[in-house]
Amino acid sequence: MTDSQLTSVDAVVSDSVPMDDMDDIDDVDDVEWGVRLLAATPTHEGRDHELLRQWARRADEFGSGLAPVPSTARVVERNDGLERMLLARYTSRPPTVELYTDTLALAEELADARGWRAWYPPGSVRAAALAHEAAHAHLHHGPAKAALKEALGHTVLRLGRHRVAGHVAGAEEIAAHAYARTVCGLGRSPLLLTAALRAALTRPGNPAPRREN
Repeated sequence: MTDSQLTSVDAVVSDSVPMDDMDDIDDVDDVEWGVRLLAATPTHEGRDHELLRQWARRADEFGSGLAPVPSTARVVERNDGLERMLLARYTSRPPTVELYTDTLALAEELADARGWRAWYPPGSVRAAALAHEAAHAHLHHGPAKAALKEALGHTVLRLGRHRVAGHVAGAEEIAAHAYARTVCGLGRSPLLLTAALRAALTRPGNPAPRREN
């Protein structure tokens, strides 16, 4: 992937956020979900929990503080997200957001079933997916990418008074979710709803519902 090309995939099922006891997932705060995402991201194995929490908190604050990002990407709706374990996907050439309507519908059902409507109003999941992908596109290029690195405070090299800020794998994902939470007026980060989706699709005895095309 080059700077001129970006593919962002919002996968429902991955190893990014470990699923322990999913019955009480709403008791886990947004920053802690970010910590779990970082802890399961390659290059962070064995890192101190407090350092990961610091990065997760700073990424969350950075994303929530971003000004609204306009998106001119073409939106294409698909109905095979449950099979592919996908919620949304963005590609930059040409700028296109693929929304998986069956997965979005299941997310809406889960918001009802878990009593989360105050956090995720009807229709907000679709809006959040679009905002999330717009944030990824914004953070991939230009000053926003460098600004996120500076906000995280991860130094990889010092030369006298000068320092080189390092990349923190997974931080952009946390920031994009925080941005979506803020601009869509959600009560919680979409990371929580994504975790519930993974549980619904992967827990034994809870097969993904089948929907007709």
